[in-house]
Amino acid sequence: MINSKFLKSSINNNSMHKFITSSLTILLLLNLQAQINIPAGSSAASVTTTVGLTEISIEYFRPKMKGRKIFGPDRSALLEYGDMWRTGANSGTKITLSTSTRIGGTEVSAGTYLILTIPGENKFDFMLYEDPSIGSNFSKIEADKIIVNIKVDNVKSLTMIETLTFQISDLSADNTQANIHFQWADASWKVPIEVSFDKIVMEEIEQKTKVNLSNYMDAADYYLETGRDLNRALSWAQLFLAVRSNRKYYHLSTLAQIQAGLGMKKEALITTKESLEKSKAAGAKAYIKSNEDFIKELEGK
Repeated sequence: MINSKFLKSSINNNSMHKFITSSLTILLLLNLQAQINIPAGSSAASVTTTVGLTEISIEYFRPKMKGRKIFGPDRSALLEYGDMWRTGANSGTKITLSTSTRIGGTEVSAGTYLILTIPGENKFDFMLYEDPSIGSNFSKIEADKIIVNIKVDNVKSLTMIETLTFQISDLSADNTQANIHFQWADASWKVPIEVSFDKIVMEEIEQKTKVNLSNYMDAADYYLETGRDLNRALSWAQLFLAVRSNRKYYHLSTLAQIQAGLGMKKEALITTKESLEKSKAAGAKAYIKSNEDFIKELEGK
């Protein structure tokens, strides 16, 4: 037989336990809701750009000047010339490469790296370190893990930059070159980036034109842009358009340029006029203008 006093005590204990648990939960929720949201002193930021076929991302924290002298020859500056720096705040600045890339003239494998610098009045030492987890714990640095180590010109900015900023700038017309661009206070420097995608594209063309006819025009366009075998490009473009009931103006424009490149001016003129007609129907102003200009060129006007 169950002791009634024991049962009553157990019920009371369970009730008290539930009451305490509920009270603590409520207090925790109230405490969380009562916390003040204050902006971080160094906000997180990132910049991502695709150069060629390579995605390049820089993740960093952005300290502000706040009236301080940032770079200088002595301890009156936040960062003294000659001292190693994590090139940002908190856990430092990381760069991620999706493919092998040349940075500052050095081949760097795909992966994530820590950007380290040593500020100087006229030049900065720029380094990539292969273990990004060290942050600012420079005592753990191992020399053989520094995979890029170059000097870059510190081009003094005429306007003070309040907040540290990274950009991927100066993308070249052929999509193979760009710069890592750093700015803070009166300091500004760039590190060149070079990518190569031709081998990758050529391998894909070789493989994918064998299995999918829809890849023919992309292959023809790449051959045209890179000055390769235009006879092969012509064959691809003609095969692609032969099975299309609706020949697009932009595909016709590519075909016309290939024909012209092979000295087939009569055929190129006919193709360009078809492209012009279709671009007008589509309201594609840029193609209307380029087709009209190309017709004048082909007609010698």
